[in-house]
Amino acid sequence: MTAETTGLRLMEGAAAIGESAILAGCRFFAGYPMSPFTALLEHMSKALPAAGGVCINAESEIEGVNMALGAGATGARAATGSCGQGIALMQEAIAEAALNETPMVVFNMARNQQDYFQATRGGGWGDYRTITLAPKDIPEAVEHTQLLFHLAELHRGPTILYGDPLLAQTRVGVHLRRIEFGELPPRDWALDGTTGGSGHSRQVWTWAMGKATDPGPGPDRHWRDVAAKFDRIAETEQRSESGYVEDADTVVVSFGSAAKFVEYVVEELRAEGHRIGWFRPITLWPFPGPALAAATRGARRVLVFELNAGQMLDDVRQYAHDRSAIRFIGGVSIHESGLAYGPLLDAPRIRERILAAAAEGGR
Repeated sequence: MTAETTGLRLMEGAAAIGESAILAGCRFFAGYPMSPFTALLEHMSKALPAAGGVCINAESEIEGVNMALGAGATGARAATGSCGQGIALMQEAIAEAALNETPMVVFNMARNQQDYFQATRGGGWGDYRTITLAPKDIPEAVEHTQLLFHLAELHRGPTILYGDPLLAQTRVGVHLRRIEFGELPPRDWALDGTTGGSGHSRQVWTWAMGKATDPGPGPDRHWRDVAAKFDRIAETEQRSESGYVEDADTVVVSFGSAAKFVEYVVEELRAEGHRIGWFRPITLWPFPGPALAAATRGARRVLVFELNAGQMLDDVRQYAHDRSAIRFIGGVSIHESGLAYGPLLDAPRIRERILAAAAEGGR
């Protein structure tokens, strides 16, 4: 991976993510305004035409995602997005993109961490998954944006950036850069019109039946091949990071912006002599299960902090070294507006919960 770095710029997260998408080659964007995603759509409506691209304010999320699906089928780098409620309406098209192998990026500027199941289990049909990255801060979101366009094209399918109000609306200093992640296969599947009239025009079709003059594999073989592809992706695209797990009695597992707060609290507690570490899945799917098992091998307690009723908790229970050591210390915590995090995303409160759970004892 190489990068060319520009000077430091103070930017709102949505604008920085949008600029990073343009640097990655995104030239088509469609969406319907839903806060906190609206800021990204507004930025793309201004910046993308200036870069030679197209941004459409669609009449609904369903239209927006299908426009992106169509643009992606031509070989263009395309994207759409919303918050979780809007992405719920996109699930059929996301599944179609996965099953007919069309690259595109979906930006979920979630209102909370309530969309973990949606991002990792999906709501469409068929044997498909979506690579999902959950950045912990805006600089990482800028990098993840470009990585997701690369992974979407590399594996030919939709990918998801799992954001939130903090990533969309906070202003920080960022270095915008064009990042190269390596060579990609040729787009010999793209509907670019070059084979028209030849008898071998290309198709992007979920059923993969082909034509009488050029039969395809058909749905059974095609869908089995797609399912096998996602099995391979699950093995190769796991990403995570951890800190202080080597000697930790307690390991706190968290993702996204909440993980940034957990890391801060753990740093404080380590300075006070507590043997506490942290683990963060960067890919929510594929979940980095083997890395979590290794990170929790010596822990007497595994604490799960997320701002919902316990969605990532299912994956931690599946992979943690000792299921009996797991304690949930998160919870639903939403601002009364319904558009932002509630009071639990506060370092002193997280500290209290970690210390209380750590004092309970373990095996």
